[in-house]
Amino acid sequence: MDTMAMHIANGIVNGPVSAVFAAFAAAALTFCVWRARADLDDRLAPMAGLVAAFIFAVQMLNFQVLPGVSGHLLGGTLAVILVGPWVGALCVSTVLIVQCLLFADGGLTALGLNITNMALLGTAAGYLLVAGLLRILPKTPAGLGVTAFAASVVSVVIASQGFVAEYWLGGTTQLSLPAIAGTMAGVHTLIGIGEGLIAATTVMTVARVRPDLVYALRRFRKAPVAEPVPVGGGAA
Repeated sequence: MDTMAMHIANGIVNGPVSAVFAAFAAAALTFCVWRARADLDDRLAPMAGLVAAFIFAVQMLNFQVLPGVSGHLLGGTLAVILVGPWVGALCVSTVLIVQCLLFADGGLTALGLNITNMALLGTAAGYLLVAGLLRILPKTPAGLGVTAFAASVVSVVIASQGFVAEYWLGGTTQLSLPAIAGTMAGVHTLIGIGEGLIAATTVMTVARVRPDLVYALRRFRKAPVAEPVPVGGGAA
């Protein structure tokens, strides 16, 4: 592994472990499809297509983090803020499947591993952080930007540690696990900062123009206080 990129190639993790994570990813995505049906409406469906297209386009652009190390947007936090956790996981998974089948970006036998890390683990971590932060920070474009940045950094690092766990279970090379964990965490912290800036800029722009299209603002806004209903008859 000369470069610590997030996509896992064929042969880095052995066949049995890869098969287990492929089955897990398939089951998890089936559950996401079931839950996403309740969220999809005339606003969310077209937004999901735009989010998937945006993530696909930006993931094709690598930026250098360190000599010999490049990174790209993972998109989990951006997706959950705009379209929610279930649809967001499906958007990122769709991008990963297309990249694997058409561009050989990530190994076919490692597709379950990559989906688990980037579409499931990273998205789940991003959603939990967004849900927590938006209960503290103001639900404004600025507050959403801070939330997107912080959640992006943490979710990218957590997703990178998913690879460390998978390598611990079935790595095929003799590399030091603590060294891999430290390198992945350090490199992906820098990658997360880049992703955080992109995600924050994107969600702040959408929130200013069409806040009704931002899932996080709709989902975590305070419920309106109901007016008291008078008891008895009206005015005489």
